[in-house]
Amino acid sequence: MPVFAASPEVLTPHVKSVVRTDARTGKLVRTIALDPAAAAPGKSTPALKTMIDRIAGEQGVEIPLVHSVIRAESNYNPFAISPKGAQGIMQLIPSTAKRFGVANAFDTEENIAGGVKYLRFLLDYYEGDYTKTVAAYNAGEAAVDKYGGVPPFPETRNYVLKVGKNLKTAREQEAKAPAPPAAAVPVKKASSETPAPIHASVGSDGRVYYRTP
Repeated sequence: MPVFAASPEVLTPHVKSVVRTDARTGKLVRTIALDPAAAAPGKSTPALKTMIDRIAGEQGVEIPLVHSVIRAESNYNPFAISPKGAQGIMQLIPSTAKRFGVANAFDTEENIAGGVKYLRFLLDYYEGDYTKTVAAYNAGEAAVDKYGGVPPFPETRNYVLKVGKNLKTAREQEAKAPAPPAAAVPVKKASSETPAPIHASVGSDGRVYYRTP
């Protein structure tokens, strides 16, 4: 059966949305086509780190936690696509992206903002419990609530361990990072001139008068 594709909708220079004919059902389905060159792991550049740190701070989420989740999800690749359809640097599935206001999951800043908002929601929902939060980020709240903790899924259990290991390393690196230099406080320079002496004398009217040379 021939496969027909509509004009691709370009989401980013590396990612396109393409309509194809499903070989099994004959129906048109929309799929994401990824440039193979974009499949390689990304890297945390200073600009990307600054963006992540800012968004985490705005949402009140621990910065090392956000970096640990990103490292486990995509290793900083903004064009990553999982076999289950999770997209972008924080691997948002379309329903989660929509839930947290992400219009384009391959826009790095939008994706990070959506992912961090989801982490903030989970932290509030589980009252700061990191283990449940991380497990739910991977498997969803329903699965965590059903089992009262980390679901018995090998993928989720391995994911929780991986993020935990990343978090330990990230916290250690943060602790070793040099503190930013303190702002310099201007000090008024003391005058090198010797103050003029003051002489006191009593006038004929009985008053005390002061004068300098």
